[in-house]
Amino acid sequence: MPKLLLATTNEGKARELCQLLNGVPFELVTPKEIGIAIDVAEDRDSYQENASIKAEAYAQASGLISLADDSGLEVGVLNGEPGIRSARYAGDKANDKDRVEYLLSRLEGIPPEKRGARFVCIIAIAVPGEKTIICRGDCDGSITTEPRGENGFGYDPVFYLAELGKTMAELSPEQKGQVSHRGRAARKARRILEQLAEKVKT
Repeated sequence: MPKLLLATTNEGKARELCQLLNGVPFELVTPKEIGIAIDVAEDRDSYQENASIKAEAYAQASGLISLADDSGLEVGVLNGEPGIRSARYAGDKANDKDRVEYLLSRLEGIPPEKRGARFVCIIAIAVPGEKTIICRGDCDGSITTEPRGENGFGYDPVFYLAELGKTMAELSPEQKGQVSHRGRAARKARRILEQLAEKVKT
């Protein structure tokens, strides 16, 4: 079975991608598992560019088909912030808790009806020697006034889904996979990977 490199060092993201891509006709491996350690600067102006440079760098380093994602949270009343700076919103050394607290401080006093937000995910699939393939997923919701839930990572504890009455962090991994931005992008990526697996065989 061919290998698919998940081009991320974020363990929470790798775990989620493994679950979302479970059953694809590839052996899913991480950079750590195959002994690759490269530093890719995610400093471009769009999710698509960041995901693409990451996937392409890992594909070049490993010779494997590589999949990377870039995702972010966009809050309307903050003019789309944190956006592509989601991981660095509270500073380069900040952890998930710091980022959530900083976001909530920026929204202090903003009423519920003005706290609309959207998660965006771009998945890039880089095949050595071929054009990178892009898949996108979006998920609409709003920002709560305090964190709720123990599952997920990042901004999940404050991202509220009105139709489910829960934050993303209150969902089971299976529920999250159905509705999340990464889940939606991964379903598109799964179809691409199934086609690529057929090409690799022939």
